[in-house]
Amino acid sequence: MTALFTLFQLGPLTLKNRIIMAPLTRSRSQQPGNIPTRMNALYYAQRAGAGLIISEATQISQQGQGYAWTPGIHTPEQVAGWQLVTAAVHEAGGLIFAQLWHVGRVSHPALQPDGQLPVAPSAIAPGGLAFIADESGAPQLVPFVPPRALAIEEMPYLVQQYVHGAKNAQAAGFDGVEVHAANGYLLDQFLNSSTNQREDAYGGPVENRARLLLEVVEAVCGVWGAGRVGVRLSPLGTFNDMGDADPEALFGHVAERLNAFELAYLHVVEPVIAGNATTETPDPRAGAVLKRIRENYRGTLIVCGGYDAAKAGAALGGGRADLIAFGRAFLANPDLPERLRVGAALNLPDPNTFYGGGPQGYLDYPTLAQQRGEQPMPDCGGFEPA
Repeated sequence: MTALFTLFQLGPLTLKNRIIMAPLTRSRSQQPGNIPTRMNALYYAQRAGAGLIISEATQISQQGQGYAWTPGIHTPEQVAGWQLVTAAVHEAGGLIFAQLWHVGRVSHPALQPDGQLPVAPSAIAPGGLAFIADESGAPQLVPFVPPRALAIEEMPYLVQQYVHGAKNAQAAGFDGVEVHAANGYLLDQFLNSSTNQREDAYGGPVENRARLLLEVVEAVCGVWGAGRVGVRLSPLGTFNDMGDADPEALFGHVAERLNAFELAYLHVVEPVIAGNATTETPDPRAGAVLKRIRENYRGTLIVCGGYDAAKAGAALGGGRADLIAFGRAFLANPDLPERLRVGAALNLPDPNTFYGGGPQGYLDYPTLAQQRGEQPMPDCGGFEPA
């Protein structure tokens, strides 16, 4: 486990440990406008003990939004809100990347500009329900609608949305960005054969289905420099109705092609996680797919999915990965690295407060020092629900 607490050089950045805070959607941005606030800044600053924080998924345009109350990074007000967050994290001694997000078909006209249809590689609706706010601002679950298939002429516009988000992330003071190409969102929809039935240059063979992702990565690297850009993938992921006919070939190809960019990292969500639950029976193809990715990708690899301290140490020691991302453990344990270091018990998160609301279940989980009475308990006063 000691490997978790060694320094790591990530591009131009020195990480104080190998523990990454995974992106975690919390739906607590200020309304109207999907703007980060002081409450969000304190939440992230509490978790600055991670070697690197990856922000919650952050929509690069209104078209890219898929859930109520999630933050954006496409307006001046949102950039100003994120400046509060990055300044707080840096003051606490942390590093933070922004995760750039376009949800594609996983949206609803209620969230789209002028009530338009969501967009996707093909006009195939996902199963499940969209999370929106009704006219009174109350949360509501409604069926997804069939999306509009994107015209090939729109691809450069999509790439420019990512460029706009990347430039705004710079203005907001982030240390880098992660391109979200996982979990059934837009770029993942282009990658997977079940959601991409195009017959043009962006569909069909894996080389074509990977085209948009590679164009986005190239453009974002042009803004940031490759050493401050990461990519997140979820091979074999089924969340948001995903699937591919030959995932080993697909993700092996993507991993190989990403080498050309000399990225900060590739971040892989292992297929033990489906939405908000750990699956009891992981896909039997997982071992072969992850082995192929590790063999094909020559840069820094982050893995995420059901890790505890022992499993993380074994993954690092065995060369399975270079960095380990923890998700839900960070929700209830702002000092997770310290708890892992000393082998302390973890606070359990409350699923009822995962999404939306105010400081309860967000800012009020105690650190070890607070539980021991060495520091005051979290003060959540002055914060109102988003």
